[in-house]
Amino acid sequence: MRKIHSIISGIQSRDRSYKHLTLIVLLPLLFSINLGVLGGDMQKLYIGSYSPADQNGINCYEFNPDTGKMSFLSGTSGIENPSFLAIHSSGSFLYAVSETDGQEGNNSGGVASFRVVSSRGDLEKINQVSSGGAAPCHISLDRSERVLMAANYNGGNISVFPLEEDGSLGEMSSFHQHSGSGSELRNQREPHAHSINPDPSNRFAMVADLGLDRLFVYRLNPESGELVPHNPAFVKVEQKSGPRHLAFHSNGSLAYLINEIASTITVFEYDFEQGSLEEIQTVSTLPEDFKGRNATAEVVAHPSGRYLYGSNRGHDSIAVFEIDGKSGRLEPVQYRSTGGRSPRNFCLSPDGKFLLAANQRSDNLLVFPLEESSGKLLDPVEEIKLKSPVCIRFVK
Repeated sequence: MRKIHSIISGIQSRDRSYKHLTLIVLLPLLFSINLGVLGGDMQKLYIGSYSPADQNGINCYEFNPDTGKMSFLSGTSGIENPSFLAIHSSGSFLYAVSETDGQEGNNSGGVASFRVVSSRGDLEKINQVSSGGAAPCHISLDRSERVLMAANYNGGNISVFPLEEDGSLGEMSSFHQHSGSGSELRNQREPHAHSINPDPSNRFAMVADLGLDRLFVYRLNPESGELVPHNPAFVKVEQKSGPRHLAFHSNGSLAYLINEIASTITVFEYDFEQGSLEEIQTVSTLPEDFKGRNATAEVVAHPSGRYLYGSNRGHDSIAVFEIDGKSGRLEPVQYRSTGGRSPRNFCLSPDGKFLLAANQRSDNLLVFPLEESSGKLLDPVEEIKLKSPVCIRFVK
């Protein structure tokens, strides 16, 4: 309960009224308080990867929240390149992209739904649909879990699918094609939608487009499954930044955008009532003395609201930042090696005590305890070997 009271106090201390957002923040926390988080019971997580359909591309592990140790439970084949995952809060359904570009006889990837059919996390495919664009690289569920939203990287577009009662994906309910180009010749010749996330109010969806140096804002209607461009339709970041992924602060009034090309994080003040973003800071994810090539990947805010984490591929590290409690601005505190190559994705354990880093190009995953007083990564307590790990998702 201390955590909940702390969040309430933080929300009420802001200048603007956050009564609506208080419920939005607290309800998921109340529902997530279960024996698995508070009692130290074993937890499950799934790892998506790049793999052919005849190999286990989605693997389930058991995770010990006291020690950080992991053990293999099951693997699932039957889907090509399930690189990014989303898990229903019931724990009964899992969704995965099929990051390809030639399904159903057109230039498209796929999105698949699975049912969890055993205590070991075995999956049974329900259905698979075209994602509407090539190389889907990111999916998310809206906060009411009525729809799934997909970002298609090579297609430069986004799509939305209703979730049926049996967990299956319904017919596409919304689609938007981005257009234009950026100023970096290698990666910005065309749009590249790289992520799509609901905001804390579930009234808007944010789309980071790496090819256009824009963070798009769409009005979201979960009941109809429609996305409509907001006004203004996007905010720009500095040229040659390459927006990739987005994380919201636990207070709902701050958003952190990690930029792949420039290796930076842009901090925005976010007005959830208006769906508007105002840039307040941009910081590098790299130490000053690093001179090599780098591309950032994932960004995650700690549930305490005190720390932010971003991954570097090239420097192969996690950049740790302390978040100023008043302004939301970032101060770097650590750059820690992930013990492998190309940490494309990482996540925090549900209780915020561990960071799990997936090193795609060295085929390993490491578990790091986090120092509570500083947010820093301590020495790893576990390492597992698996082929091309890309996305880690806990069953909560």
